[in-house]
Amino acid sequence: MPSRVRKAVLPVAGLGTRFLPATKVIAKEMIPVIDKPVVQYAIEEARDAGIEEFIFVTADGKESIANHFSVQPVLESMLAEKRKYAELKLVMDTTLPPGGLHIVKQHDPLGLGHAVWCAKSLVGNEPFAVILPDDMVLSGVPCLKQLIDAHAQVGGHVVAVEDVPREMTNRYGILDIEREDGRLSKARGLVEKPSPEKAPSTLAIIGRYVLDPVVFAELDKRMAGAGGEIQLTDALNRSLDRSTFHGYRFEGRRYDCGTRVGFVEANLAFALAHPDMRDRMVPIVERLLKEYRAGPG
Repeated sequence: MPSRVRKAVLPVAGLGTRFLPATKVIAKEMIPVIDKPVVQYAIEEARDAGIEEFIFVTADGKESIANHFSVQPVLESMLAEKRKYAELKLVMDTTLPPGGLHIVKQHDPLGLGHAVWCAKSLVGNEPFAVILPDDMVLSGVPCLKQLIDAHAQVGGHVVAVEDVPREMTNRYGILDIEREDGRLSKARGLVEKPSPEKAPSTLAIIGRYVLDPVVFAELDKRMAGAGGEIQLTDALNRSLDRSTFHGYRFEGRRYDCGTRVGFVEANLAFALAHPDMRDRMVPIVERLLKEYRAGPG
């Protein structure tokens, strides 16, 4: 029986250059979708999946992320004095419990594998989750919980996957599938950003992982891969002699908030899924589409 997954690593050291100038002084993970920062959705998903400790791999100038999940006594006191209890609950619900928040600095942008390696001493020798907040998933059951439940059955490495158009395989880590079993696909390996003609499948890894700690033995080697960076997929590949590897076709819809179009799409999707906004959003979207199709004037 695999050990319970208690810790999650969130690599949040990126500069967010695609969103300049908005990210000139604001961490891209703190830009809101509706009324919550992108990173808060990731934390809520992880907490709903049973995660107890959160390890932020961050960089200088991104202190606002940790502050958002810490106690804010002045704000909380002011809200309590003014009897704004609903707002006070919203603030307090974001606070992670003592011992639940850890900060690690990634001083050099050496890739996702390096970011995960930076958390090694805090993860220890137990399975752990990796969450990329840019990938938001709208689903009935939290995406990470789906992975953790699958991991409890098969152990090893379990990653969230979805089919992508073949012409887009050069943007993702792609699974080389050995066999299929429902939503689970056992992989013999994976390829980082293969060209469409060389991709072994169209099953792409998205930003949710549950990993066996054996991956750290490979990350310790600090071997550079595609783009001269330390690729997590390379380390996973080299660890397959010690750990099984499964892709899990999660239930839900992923939105890539690392792009401007994906970010706008996420705002629309989450607004339409919000019980207090849905009925007002539908006529707005319909009106905008009508005006767009009618053209200028």
